Amino acid sequence: NRRLAGIAVARAMEPLEQRFADEDVVQRHLDAIAHHLAENSHLFVQSAQNDGDPKAAEQSLPLDLVFNRYKANVVVCNDEDSGAPVVFLDFPGLGHLLGRIEHVPHMGAMLTDFTLIKPGALHRANGGYLIIDAERLLQMPGSWQALKRCLRARSVAIESPATGMSTTTAVTLEPEPVPLDVKIVLIGERQTFYLLQGADNDFSELFKVAADFDELIEWNDASIPEFCRLLGGIARREAKRALTASACAAIIERAARLSADRERLTLRVAALADIVREADYWAQREDVTDIDAPQIERAVAEQIRRTDRIRERMHEQILRETVLIDVEGEAVGQINGLSVMQVGHFAFGKPTRITARARMGRGEILDIEREVETGGPLHSKGVLILSGFLASRFVPDLPVSMSATLVFEQSYGGVDGDSASSTELYALLSALSGLPVRQGLAVTGSVNQNGEIQAIGGVNEKIEGFFDICSARGLTGRQGVLVPRSNVKNLMLRSDIVEACGEGRFAVWPVSHVDEGIELLTGRPAGARGEDGLYPHGTVNRLVEDRLREFAATRRRFSVSAGPSV
Repeated sequence: NRRLAGIAVARAMEPLEQRFADEDVVQRHLDAIAHHLAENSHLFVQSAQNDGDPKAAEQSLPLDLVFNRYKANVVVCNDEDSGAPVVFLDFPGLGHLLGRIEHVPHMGAMLTDFTLIKPGALHRANGGYLIIDAERLLQMPGSWQALKRCLRARSVAIESPATGMSTTTAVTLEPEPVPLDVKIVLIGERQTFYLLQGADNDFSELFKVAADFDELIEWNDASIPEFCRLLGGIARREAKRALTASACAAIIERAARLSADRERLTLRVAALADIVREADYWAQREDVTDIDAPQIERAVAEQIRRTDRIRERMHEQILRETVLIDVEGEAVGQINGLSVMQVGHFAFGKPTRITARARMGRGEILDIEREVETGGPLHSKGVLILSGFLASRFVPDLPVSMSATLVFEQSYGGVDGDSASSTELYALLSALSGLPVRQGLAVTGSVNQNGEIQAIGGVNEKIEGFFDICSARGLTGRQGVLVPRSNVKNLMLRSDIVEACGEGRFAVWPVSHVDEGIELLTGRPAGARGEDGLYPHGTVNRLVEDRLREFAATRRRFSVSAGPSV
């Protein structure tokens, strides 16, 4: 029987042997198959005899498992003309990364063979490139360490999951490691890169090349065609309708707003795709053939409307005078500051009343926010800068004999950042000079010890927040916002604000120095020190300095009358 089986097998194998005559490895494999078939021909005879006996057939090995021994398991097949494989691994679990060995149940046990070996992404990308999201990779138990082992060993071995937790008996395999020649591309946020670089010594050794991509491009004549091509690609993937030229222009305006710079455009494709996708929906609702500017504008407006509940509530508190904000009239030592609140991806501005009070003292400026531990370090730094500015500008021949307090009124959370330091300085100058400040104006900007106004963030949101309050109460033509001149390049305001400014109902004033701002706020010239060492009469600086000299004289009188201390 064995000899007859060998003759039959040899005759059946002859076409395959001729086809792969030049492949020694394949020839050895075919010889092994022929030998095993001849030596185990009784298995097939026994299987045929058991066809009529269900109990015997149940206890014998399934015929599929017997025949599986002679199959070829092509784990990965890359055509010669297809080029190097490029694989993106969306779910970098251990089995998806290294491959896995599947099992089939039989008689209470889990059986397997080589045909149940499944490739992983490293096998499919071998000889090419494997792209993995770094954050997802780190979230998968064991995947990061397994990837490092493969890269160090330059081979990939399929690791079977532990069977100790299973109540059934499992037969498993240990496939021979496959030589690995692959380029791993990890993509992710910068903070993930810095985290790995600092926490894992192997990271810098295994990943030598870093590429830090910018999220912004310049807005110029050369970049517009490329950006429009990007938008066209997004529309083809995400929408059923094409973008018109006006729609592209509207998206470009929005991209500049998202970049917070009118000279730059954002490359946040996900944010742009959200706009295109929603605009396509509104185009469908309006039964138009293409996506035009009105659909883009509506998509943006609807995105904001769905996330601005907190903004509406805060503005409602101001309009109902629960939170006190004046947008008309004048007041001494009182000014409207501007802050930005971030809720998820949505940021909005809100006005805040800032007040200052000054009296004779020892030269300290008391930051109430810091005293009650609601002020952050940057805010405290901004307040301390005010002391340096006052000491260098006024009464250089006398000690600053002033005690002042500054506070954000009705602020019940934390306050940080120095963007209100110029606002606090204006309030303090008003309190010292006795000159009232126009309440129809709001101010933002940080200040240095030289009195220069410095750039801040969120300038568009701050202007829009104050404009909304003024508009709800009625624009008078005397309302507006003072912003740092260095923030002019960041202005990308809503169309209704641009229209109001063009009609003279609202204004945005760029300022570069404290003197410019205080003149707008008080209507008085700031004044420059003359050859006699004094500021001109009636100017803001002269009034402030006169008040400080009064404080110094009063303090000196108190010191003399009190006599020496023991």
